[in-house]
Amino acid sequence: MFSFCSDPASLDTVRWLTCYLSTGKHMAFYMSFATVLLLLAITAPLALAFGFGGAIAARAQFAPLAWLGKGYIAIVRGVPDIAFFLFFVIALDQGVEWLRHQVKCPDWDEPIRQGNDFIVCSVAKMPLNSAPQWMHEIYGFTLAVLTFAIVFGAFAANVLYGAMRAVPRAQVETAEAYGMNRHQSFWRVLVPQMWLYALPGLSNLWMVLIKATPLLFLLGVEDIVYWARELGGSKTPQFTDYPHPDWRMWYFLALLIFYLAFTKLSEVVLDRITRRLSYGQATVAGAAQRKGRGKGPGTGSGNEKTEGTPA
Repeated sequence: MFSFCSDPASLDTVRWLTCYLSTGKHMAFYMSFATVLLLLAITAPLALAFGFGGAIAARAQFAPLAWLGKGYIAIVRGVPDIAFFLFFVIALDQGVEWLRHQVKCPDWDEPIRQGNDFIVCSVAKMPLNSAPQWMHEIYGFTLAVLTFAIVFGAFAANVLYGAMRAVPRAQVETAEAYGMNRHQSFWRVLVPQMWLYALPGLSNLWMVLIKATPLLFLLGVEDIVYWARELGGSKTPQFTDYPHPDWRMWYFLALLIFYLAFTKLSEVVLDRITRRLSYGQATVAGAAQRKGRGKGPGTGSGNEKTEGTPA
């Protein structure tokens, strides 16, 4: 990056370190932090959507739909994450290629399964072998996002299902007594109140999702843990022009600081959301706000008469 980096052997310590930290592989390392953040930004709402759909299905009165929702929750939660990640990505990738093979190569007369090999025609590969590298990376990242969303969606579904059941039945009965049908009482009464009960579980799930991002390496995505291990290890000049001793401890220390700072920021945001949702609710946190001990909006503004009444 810098002109004085042309001869690493002639550099002093500060310039050597400047050149070392600005190599192309280090730029990929820095970009991998953005990859992790992008994964979290996409996976969190997608997993919540899977979870909400699973929770609705699990509480459905139509038995087959309820079995489907409860089965999704039980199966995914019952399988170790690492096993599901390794199995699902391979199965999904081969499933997509098999469907493309059936459409694009109907005259193929060889078996797709040949021993341990899975062989499809070249035009059915996903992505194509001739595709640029960025398409391979996007495809792998998409598979990773979908896998994360399905796994953590099952846990979110279990949390939301419990939160829906935690809302007092009297709230729904009151809504129905005022003339609301089941659909209206669900969306106007049950769903708004369930988030307060679901937030502690969803907060823990968010923290677990953050800690699970190193599993990206298993899915073929070069994440921050991959680059920390590669850059920190003692490598030959074929990998870097700046050989050094084993520095993995320092790289992983940087990851430790990153994850601790990010989880601390998450705790602050989630705590504010909890206080916001607790305002006016018949909970311990809501009662504390009404008595002036909380930090919710409108504290001490004459809302004490709403004791025991949900927002």
